[in-house]
Amino acid sequence: MDKDSQGLLDSSLMASGTASRSEDEESLAGQKRASSQALGTIPKRRSSSRFIKRKKFDDELVESSLAKSSTRAKGASGVEPGRCSGSEPSSSEKKKVSKAPSAPVPPSPAPAPGLTKRVKKSKQPLQVTKDLGRWKPADDLLLINAVLQTNDLTSVHLGVKFSCRFTLREVQERWYALLYDPVISKLACQAMRQLHPEAIAAIQSKALFSKAEEQLLSKVGSTSQPTLETFQDLLHRHPDAFYLARTAKSLQAHWQLMKQYYLLEDQTVQPLPKGDQVLNFSDAEDLIDDSKLKDVRDEVLEHELTVADRRQKREIRQLEQELHKWQVLVDSITGMSSPDFDNQTLAVLRGRMVRYLMRSREITLGRATKDNQIDVDLSLEGPAWKISRKQGVIKLKNNGDFFIANEGRRPIYIDGRPVLCGSKWRLSNNSVVEIASLRFVFLINQDLIALIRAEAAKIIPQ
Repeated sequence: MDKDSQGLLDSSLMASGTASRSEDEESLAGQKRASSQALGTIPKRRSSSRFIKRKKFDDELVESSLAKSSTRAKGASGVEPGRCSGSEPSSSEKKKVSKAPSAPVPPSPAPAPGLTKRVKKSKQPLQVTKDLGRWKPADDLLLINAVLQTNDLTSVHLGVKFSCRFTLREVQERWYALLYDPVISKLACQAMRQLHPEAIAAIQSKALFSKAEEQLLSKVGSTSQPTLETFQDLLHRHPDAFYLARTAKSLQAHWQLMKQYYLLEDQTVQPLPKGDQVLNFSDAEDLIDDSKLKDVRDEVLEHELTVADRRQKREIRQLEQELHKWQVLVDSITGMSSPDFDNQTLAVLRGRMVRYLMRSREITLGRATKDNQIDVDLSLEGPAWKISRKQGVIKLKNNGDFFIANEGRRPIYIDGRPVLCGSKWRLSNNSVVEIASLRFVFLINQDLIALIRAEAAKIIPQ
């Protein structure tokens, strides 16, 4: 019994200890909730760091949706309807504490407007160029520089090349807007600050020249040959008069332009004729001397024409001298070929592609080159790289017989019989002549040969 009573006593002490600890924890939790409600802070929500989280039950889903809708309905007030500030939250309401505060939270106006202002400031530069319309930042900078140089909007309109073609009224309105409209001037200044330094330097180099600058440049004589050192010295001697972006090269270019339009001090312009009679176009046309309007002789062109004329005359003279050599005519063979003989053709050497007409008593056969001209060019028939430049000679004897003499390296075949170099052979009608795989048929004009033989027979008895 003593052991049982002792065990019961120990268990009761343990139960009482746990109960007291639970009461202390609840009291501490209640104090923390009360302090958090009094201060208006939200206790940190405990969340699991596990990859897979457990699903919410139906009652928790409903409570969370209610909490979200209540926070949306509260807005900036932060007071939850249907609850008193002094009531003890239930177990279901403890879950809502992490999402919606029970005590009214004073609005904090500092962070929200600051964030909105920052967002607006970050978006303003993107909208600057859109608000400027046709006027770009480069146009505004050009306009300001030009007006500061000339003090004349008409000169600015005539002398400055903007990105668009603005009228004089538009230029005036833009200048007045930059001066007196705070919104437009602010936007234009912000846009001009965003320009690249190289773009700014290019715009400044296009600034118009002021009257003081042109007056200093006009003092440089027109007859002199100024160099870049001259204009660089002018810049050093008058640094206040010239614009900050001026260089010696730009001064030289503008001085040359002034010289072209007779704007220098030592240059004079012829005055207009005075009186009632003003020279018109027809009077000026009558005064023009027609002899001075003739084209100037081009010696180079005339020389080239003379050389070409000489070359053509030389070629004509050479052709005239070679007429007697053109004793063999070459014709292409077609299906409708003309008759082989006429009253001047003694014989025909007929091939597969061309035919050679023999009209003199002696002709040469071979391969024509620049240095070697022959009567019958066998390369017109086919490949003649194996044929000698002077392969052979065909002669007509007084008795009417034709003989062929081989003077080339390769043999000539007459009806299948080889004729070696230095040998001769008699050609008859329809003889087949083969030279380096090129075959020809030798045809004789029998009527003309008969007349030649008859005349030779008459001459011999005398």
